[in-house]
Amino acid sequence: MQNKTFVAAAVGLGLVALSACGSSTDGKSEADSKTVTLVSHDSWAVSKSVLADFEKRSGYRVKVLKDGDAGQAVNKAILTKDHPQGDVFFGVDNTLLSRALDNGLFQPYEAKGLDQVDARYQLDAGKHRVTPVDFGDICVNYDKAYFTAHKLAPPATFDDLVKPAYKDLLVTENAATSSPGLGFVLGTAAQYGDAGWEGYWKKLKANGVKVVDGWDQAYNEEFSGSAGGRKAKADRPLVVSYASSPPAEVVFGDPKPATAPTGVATGTCFRQIEFAGLLSNAADDKGGKALIDFLISKKFQQDMPLNMFVYPVVKGAAVPAEFTQYGPAAEHPETMDPAKIADRRDQWVKSWTSLVLK
Repeated sequence: MQNKTFVAAAVGLGLVALSACGSSTDGKSEADSKTVTLVSHDSWAVSKSVLADFEKRSGYRVKVLKDGDAGQAVNKAILTKDHPQGDVFFGVDNTLLSRALDNGLFQPYEAKGLDQVDARYQLDAGKHRVTPVDFGDICVNYDKAYFTAHKLAPPATFDDLVKPAYKDLLVTENAATSSPGLGFVLGTAAQYGDAGWEGYWKKLKANGVKVVDGWDQAYNEEFSGSAGGRKAKADRPLVVSYASSPPAEVVFGDPKPATAPTGVATGTCFRQIEFAGLLSNAADDKGGKALIDFLISKKFQQDMPLNMFVYPVVKGAAVPAEFTQYGPAAEHPETMDPAKIADRRDQWVKSWTSLVLK
């Protein structure tokens, strides 16, 4: 499941620590083969057999540097762009894309197979500095057991969340420290407009919304519907997460439940698109380009959903049955023009922080 929080405020960049893990499937050391390095957020995952096939076909060993949550990783990549930690960055999304592009994080590359990527997700189509890899929906999730036990209908819309019946039930992520938290704020801005979103958040604050730094804390420690939350005796039955979180609860359940223990408030969703790009000053341009081509290959795209719990962007890529049954993409998610996000994001976050956290 995606885990995309960042510790630097949206109005400034902060230096963060880097953690690294390597991936090799052919038993060779780095000295024995060419190596291409992928920098990503902590939720990067791929099946060993699929990665091994790429390594065999390309001749490159893939080394992965997991650099925290999405925004954290983006900020670190910007700070180190003159001497990048790797060749390719994966995980910048549409809420933060303008920051990466404005800071010159990527060099242009038109990936092979890009014509098979749905045009709706090609937000930098004219310049090809980034390549769409996946999409997902940031939505409020609810704990089915809680609402059944309390004989209360779960919320379905943004409007529902401010009703007295749902007081003290929602936990969300800090918009200044979390990508899903920021996406949720953008969803409310899209829903209520410039004149109404602050008033909405005043109501939500009065209704007892709890704010934590990142997705992992919100979902696995505060949310009563998740496996981690149940273990932690969490007491918040509503959480800002993803439309694909319910199928993750089924797939990773032990024992595996017959149905998803969580549901999605479909009227609270904001569409998120993730991209990969060839880093400026990358040490191995050729290997980086091969890796980006791989990320939009049908083999990777069809492997991706049950590893990172996101949806493929390539036309004709099959979606697992667990997604269609337990976590279909939102039919009418809130969206926002990337230019508007770029123009207003930092001010929105500053206003939100002053309004909700102070």
